[in-house]
Amino acid sequence: MAKALLGYVGGSDPRLLAEMRRLQQRVQDLESELVRIQAENDALTATAVASHSELLDVPQAEPALT
Repeated sequence: MAKALLGYVGGSDPRLLAEMRRLQQRVQDLESELVRIQAENDALTATAVASHSELLDVPQAEPALT
């Protein structure tokens, strides 16, 4: 079945296997980088929301009595 999926009948091509391992490693590296960047983005978003909410916590002026 695996040979049919690869499109040929014969032994495994070492170059193909090496390329597949290289691509799998690249995918793992990119997934790790994505998780890291998402965590960094979440931290920056939390900081921005906190600083924005501090700016909004300005006490309201009371209306003047006439």
